Amino acid sequence: MQENAADPGLYDYHPYNNRPKIEWPEGKTCAVWVAPNLEYYEIDPPANPHRKAWSKPHPDVVGYSYRDHSNRVSHWRMADAMGRHGFPGSVSLSVALCDHHPEVVADGAARGWEFFSHGIYNTRYSYGMDEAQERAIIEDSIETVQRATGQRIRGWLAPALTHTPRTLDLIAEYGMDFTCDLYHDDQVQEVKVASGQLASIPYSLEVNDHYGFNVYGMSGREYADSLLRQFERLAAEGERSGTVMCIPIHAYLIGQPHRIGPFEEALRRIAADPRCWKARAGEIVDAWRAQV
Repeated sequence: MQENAADPGLYDYHPYNNRPKIEWPEGKTCAVWVAPNLEYYEIDPPANPHRKAWSKPHPDVVGYSYRDHSNRVSHWRMADAMGRHGFPGSVSLSVALCDHHPEVVADGAARGWEFFSHGIYNTRYSYGMDEAQERAIIEDSIETVQRATGQRIRGWLAPALTHTPRTLDLIAEYGMDFTCDLYHDDQVQEVKVASGQLASIPYSLEVNDHYGFNVYGMSGREYADSLLRQFERLAAEGERSGTVMCIPIHAYLIGQPHRIGPFEEALRRIAADPRCWKARAGEIVDAWRAQV
């Protein structure tokens, strides 16, 4: 049988019902990591011919100011709720935030959060970049986050989920060891790259608050219920081989006064479940890598 030419060959196929057992610390069955997206959006970004940054003509005062609620108010509301239930953050960071609002980045670092790159701005896309431009973005991310937090970034979530055919090979070449840009599994998986080692850690579109509120039209309670149902199934299946649940959130969405209460209650219930391992993304990758 000929290999399907449409298959990019990013990873091997491993049926879910026949995999080696992955065990999380202390017999936990589901590793839960929370991914706050700390982002910066430009009010009047440079045009990209492949995709518009804003649906409205620039400058989009409404879109910009709505998202700026994250960095003025709702980051602290969200972060405090996470901290009250012992969830560390693994931050998907618009690296320009280190310069625009260093207080937000410093607050995350003081809480013991880890940081990985979400590009420079969430209004500048990878589409159409040449290799030199993409390398410059990666190098800027490494250097800026190191300067702001003392951390060497290990992971990548492409800005606005935009990529080039080189992205995964390049981040592995620069020493990163996990990507959040593949949505194909509920367990950590190996990614095929030209050099280095790269793991795909489960991120989520299904329980991402952006999709919950802006695509699926959920209420705060409905979104919180989706988190609980996601955890319950993954924790049960994790008895067979450890699963991973990501909770990707944006403060300007989840940190609104009418949404934060149901979200915090969901965190409380998940944290109290003895099957839950509250972890950072890097810790999950390390625990998985030690067993494969």
